[in-house]
Amino acid sequence: MKRILLLPALALLATLACLAPAGATDTPATPAADAHARVKALVESLHPLTGEVAIPAAQATLQLKPGYGYLQAADAQRVLTKLWGNPPDDSVLGMILPSTDPATVLDDQTWAVVVTYVDDGYVSDEDAGKIDYDDMLRNMQKATRESNAERVKEGYPAVELLGWAEPPHYDAASHKLYWARDVEFRKPDGSQDGHTLNYAIRVLGRKGYLSLNAVAPIGELAKVRADMPAVLAMTDFDAGQRYADYNPTTDKLAAYGIATLVAGGIAAKAGLFAKLGVLLLAFKKFIVIGVIAVAAAVRKLFQRRK
Repeated sequence: MKRILLLPALALLATLACLAPAGATDTPATPAADAHARVKALVESLHPLTGEVAIPAAQATLQLKPGYGYLQAADAQRVLTKLWGNPPDDSVLGMILPSTDPATVLDDQTWAVVVTYVDDGYVSDEDAGKIDYDDMLRNMQKATRESNAERVKEGYPAVELLGWAEPPHYDAASHKLYWARDVEFRKPDGSQDGHTLNYAIRVLGRKGYLSLNAVAPIGELAKVRADMPAVLAMTDFDAGQRYADYNPTTDKLAAYGIATLVAGGIAAKAGLFAKLGVLLLAFKKFIVIGVIAVAAAVRKLFQRRK
């Protein structure tokens, strides 16, 4: 499960097999050629939007700066499932790309931001200035190690949370929160099986929050760190749905605060804290981080075909 290194051979073959047409014969080069054609067709069918982009399901709007693109829900979900090998997830509302070229989804040296929305209610930021993130990190690392047996049982690599690649920051004026985790995946024998960056952004609103999860190779941290302020600035809720519009007499209050968002708000919602540990956050999140390696493999396939 990683961003640069290739997935295990069986996972890659399974992905390519899913792309091969039904009834394809197992002859040399045919499955690869079919997969190449289908990936090419998928990429060419993507239609990144530019400029002002509405996200109706979240009552939010993106003001994309020149050079940035956005894949709407259907396109983003096809990339995640058919190209990157994730299980279907209809909660994905879109994907921000640092380019208007759809082939960016095949580039293993860039980032992509997956956009979802969580309508758990207004998240109070009263605890924002009281959080000991060093202590939180230690607890998250312990929970991650304790949940590895379940991950391995389910067929996923063990995970080691190495630390903050970017410590959590909360802007009380814009009500936007961001942080980055330095995550390492391990094989059954304990050896390293990948190293990735999980950069998370949360934009708080009146009825919930926008969740923007950037996936990138750990070596691109400087680039991601430089680009994420632009992503933050481009993202906001529509008038009437912003954090300041909260009405305590009529609006729902979330059952958690800033600390839980960082430690795993979605896991709390799904009831996964007790069962699998705070860093699990549903298996698909780690898959999103990792299977971009498939894109790297396909990109190499394109190069070989050329």
